[in-house]
Amino acid sequence: MSTRPGTAGATRACPHCKATILESAAICPACKHYLRFDGDSNAATPLQVPLQVEGTIRHPADGEPWEYSVVIAIRDERGHEIARQVVGVGALHAGDERTVSLSVEVFEAKGAKARKH
Repeated sequence: MSTRPGTAGATRACPHCKATILESAAICPACKHYLRFDGDSNAATPLQVPLQVEGTIRHPADGEPWEYSVVIAIRDERGHEIARQVVGVGALHAGDERTVSLSVEVFEAKGAKARKH
């Protein structure tokens, strides 16, 4: 589903890291660079963080290497998958450790038009 500029959920590319971000973002959530200084001091403050998860994978001090993939999937209210992305892959060798954090931040779409159904 594509969303027109000026509507809630419209996206653009970050000019710094090229990640797809919300058009309304004042700070890129990927690279943390400022995108505009519009005087709205709350532009980067989420209304809520309804999901925040962190986990650590530790490889024992011995044994064969492990491989991992970090996958994120987003589903709508009917359970249909609307996005799926591999955000990182790698290997763990004896004694290695990786910590993965995931958070969902919700922002008010100030000045954006609601989409029509």
